[in-house]
Amino acid sequence: RFHRGHRFASSVLMEPMSKRFLGKLEDYAQQQAVPILTFAKHERKDDVAKAHLAKFKQAEGVVFIGKAQEKARVCRTERRKSDNGGTYPWLVSSTAMVNQWYVYIKDEDFGPLFLKLSSYFPYNAKDRAQITGQQGEDCSPLRSSCDQLLGHIDQFVKDAKLAA
Repeated sequence: RFHRGHRFASSVLMEPMSKRFLGKLEDYAQQQAVPILTFAKHERKDDVAKAHLAKFKQAEGVVFIGKAQEKARVCRTERRKSDNGGTYPWLVSSTAMVNQWYVYIKDEDFGPLFLKLSSYFPYNAKDRAQITGQQGEDCSPLRSSCDQLLGHIDQFVKDAKLAA
């Protein structure tokens, strides 16, 4: 019935969460000396990742964080009219150009991988378990390995104190 203390759900209420999350991600990068890169339009992310992985000397860790503007599915608030002439907010599905954040990681067990995090509600995320110069392989068939990978991701979020 109530959403974040407000009478109606609104995508505007998600903005403070987005800003807080991105601020924590940027703080983590600064504290850990992890570079943040902005991908150029049409730049191949795998090529950038390979170059940075080649220079990365640690056995495992966050190699870099990349940011790219991409089209994504989002929720927006639109104003609708009721039968009695009043208006009310309504959440609708839409698309928009939003910043997507890529956290490139080198892991001893899994090798290179990345997490893709959307900066806009509904905060879509996905992971890819290999960087090969081709499209990464989805790790979903490897249930036990994925459980272990999710543990690593969970630890990253805790270490970075990214949870809201």
